[in-house]
Amino acid sequence: MRKHRLEPGDTAGPLYARVKAIVLARITAGDWPPGTAIPTEMELARELGVSQGTVRKALDTLSAEQVLVRRQGSGTYVAEHTPAHVMFRFFNIYDDAGTQVLPDSQPTRIAVAVASAAERRRLVLEDAAKVIRITRIRTRSGRAFMDDRIVLPEALFPGLVDEPEVPNTLYDLFQKRYRIHVAHTEEQVTAVAATARLAERLAVPPGTPLLAIDRITYDLNGRRIEWRLSHAHLDGAHYFARL
Repeated sequence: MRKHRLEPGDTAGPLYARVKAIVLARITAGDWPPGTAIPTEMELARELGVSQGTVRKALDTLSAEQVLVRRQGSGTYVAEHTPAHVMFRFFNIYDDAGTQVLPDSQPTRIAVAVASAAERRRLVLEDAAKVIRITRIRTRSGRAFMDDRIVLPEALFPGLVDEPEVPNTLYDLFQKRYRIHVAHTEEQVTAVAATARLAERLAVPPGTPLLAIDRITYDLNGRRIEWRLSHAHLDGAHYFARL
């Protein structure tokens, strides 16, 4: 395990933020895998040479960001992106009764290609960088309702294109296989009309109103790890976000 200690001359930023950065570094390095308990506040305070209150503030911040999970009487754990947890956290489609829609996926197409100008811009990639492109249809009660187009930096996910089957929830795979932890996403939502291509894929007439969800996903280090453009036919459903 990597050892860290805050030096007296190190004054870059608030003390709790520097403790937070050390904890994040250990998580991303794999010292504390998903689902495992981290040392207690007292143990971390002693190791890092700071007060227990400083450690508590750092861990509280990481808990609020859903990087850590506090369990009463048990300890503090690295959040595990199980499929159910991921869908609850990042999928914002609900039916008219207020129940979250948890979709299935039809067979996925996946390929590697040189990034387009738009892909380089959205993912902040160098010229000639390669990306993994994933396209799939999400279904609800057996009917197509969302077209997903996902772009990933190929350098971050070596071997993904050779997977025999792409899982329904990618973020679980990111964390467990590649040690890439999703920190947050940014979404832009727009109402659009179905093009001929989308109409065919979603089995709706051309011009049908759709919801376009443009998402950029970031990891704990602030890297852009995914660009996802989804088009949803919200028949009997709606987009809901709690701010």
